[in-house]
Order: sequence, then C-alpha cells, then structure tokens
Amino acid sequence: MGDVVIYKAADGATSLQVHLDQETVWLSQSQLAALFDVNIPAISKHVRNILSANELTTEATVSKMEKVQQEGGRQVRRKQVLYNLDMIISVGYRVNSGKATRFRQWATQVLREHIVKGYTVNEQRLREEAAKLREMQRTVELLARTLTNQELVTETGRDVLAVITDYAYALALLDRYDHGTLGIDGTTSELRHAIDYDEGIAIVISMKGEFDGLFGVEKDQGFKSALGTIYQTFDGKELYPSIEEKAANLLYFIVKNHAFSDGNKRIAAALFICFLSRNGILYRPDGGKRLADNALVALTLLIAESRPDEKDTIVKVIVNLINRSND
Repeated sequence: MGDVVIYKAADGATSLQVHLDQETVWLSQSQLAALFDVNIPAISKHVRNILSANELTTEATVSKMEKVQQEGGRQVRRKQVLYNLDMIISVGYRVNSGKATRFRQWATQVLREHIVKGYTVNEQRLREEAAKLREMQRTVELLARTLTNQELVTETGRDVLAVITDYAYALALLDRYDHGTLGIDGTTSELRHAIDYDEGIAIVISMKGEFDGLFGVEKDQGFKSALGTIYQTFDGKELYPSIEEKAANLLYFIVKNHAFSDGNKRIAAALFICFLSRNGILYRPDGGKRLADNALVALTLLIAESRPDEKDTIVKVIVNLINRSND
C-alpha cells in the first residue's frame, strides 16, 4: 500500500510507520492505540460507534492490507485492517484531542508534500519524454534529409528509413493524443466517387465466392444505413466533409452495425479499401500503401472491441494514419 513515512510524537515516546495511499494516511488498530495511549478494545469501541452512528462509512475509511509476518519460524500472510485520516482523527478527538490535533497537522503537511512531490516528479517526467520525442523527431528528419541529399539511400537504406519514419510518426501521433491535440487536418475534400448501396452490396456479393456459410447475408438495414450515414448533411453542411473522414466512419459503422450474419469485419475492411481506391487516395504518390495490411487489421479489431464514446478518437487516428504521407 503506497509509501511509508515515520511519525514521531513531540515527546519522542511514540514512533509509528504510517502508510500513505489514495491521498490519505492509514494506521492499524494497534497503531491507533499506541498513538492515543489507550488500549485496543477502546479503539474498537469508538470505531464501532462512529460507524453505527453513520458519522463515517466503512467503504470510505477502512481498508485491508495483506501483511507478511514471522510465526514459529515460518512466514504467514494475514489481513491487516487499516483506518484512514478521517477515522484516525474522529477516534482521536474522543480519546485524546490534543494528540489528535497534532497528528492531523503533521499528516496534512506530509500529504501536501507527498502530493506536490508526486505532481512535480510526474510533470518532470512528462517534460523529459516530450523533449526526447522532439529530439528523436529531429534526428529522424536529419537522417532522412542527409541520406536523400547525399544520394545514399539504397534499396536497403530506403527500407530502414521507412521503418524509422513510420515509428516516428506513430510516436508523434501518440504524443498528440496524450496532450489532447489530436485533430483532423490535411484531408481531401473533393469526393470523386460515392459508393451507394447497390454498388456496396455488389462488392459484398463478389466476395462470397471466397467465404462459405452465412457470409454476406444481411440481417437488417444496417449496411444501407452505414453507407447513407457518411454522406449525411446538417444545416447544409456535410457531417463528414473529407474523403478520409467518410472512409474512416464507413469502416466504423459497418463493423459496429453488425448488419450481416457473418463477415462484418471483412466486409467493412473491403468497403473501406474500395472507397479509398475509388477516390484515388488508397496509395501514396510513390505507390506504397497509405495504410499497411496489419494496421488495417488492427484498426478493424480495435473498432469491434471499442466503446461508443471512443468513436471520435478512433476516427481521428484512422484519418491521421491515412494522411501520414501528406505531413
């Protein structure tokens, strides 16, 4: 349970190992008895009275920690009941208000320092990670520029450079997500080709030869709804104005609508690819895939396992991955 600090009474007669966790301090019954110089049954009685009077609740003030101790030459694990600062002070004011006040003042100061120190350490770690990310990005840019300018990019060199650049992009994407700056930009607004229901179901039918059973058998209108939704407008404006946003949402809706008895994820991925292809953005200018096969598989499975409140973030990630060659 968290960290441990030492509390020493002003007279030096009492020294306790105090547990810090969940932004409060915790003591056992025996420690409470030692702190307030009373016997354990008295502590038990006051705790029962406080809880029965609903002054405090068990859930908020009582915790159980597993403790390992030596008994007869062997180690034994036993549960130890601990009480937080609210309970400690409530009991203390009933048996020794002076010691309760001094302990509360000490605990408040310790907790303040603990929280501030923890925040400072985390803040420093985040700054260091951000600095490392920026340094790595600069290194990747320098490496790419140097190899290209010096015409040292052999076929193997291009492969290595592509891997390094891809990972740099992934880290940058994660950094934008962590800092709440993940957005959608640099997209393609001109729609060349809109896949309607008739074309969409024709694509599904063409896939049936590769799969058996109930693949592609519609259960409801979910497939038609997914295709129609990506072209919707509100107040004269498209809900999904770019090709990339339409494609990402199409993938999401087909997976989530479960319109087919079997093959929803495969159909979603196929329609996603076809949509990008029909609109001329499936491949990079150099002929490489904008979205690698394993990335498409991972994103499709991610959608299948995601919660509804995660939709916007997933769509933004997909759009950014499609557009990474435009950065």
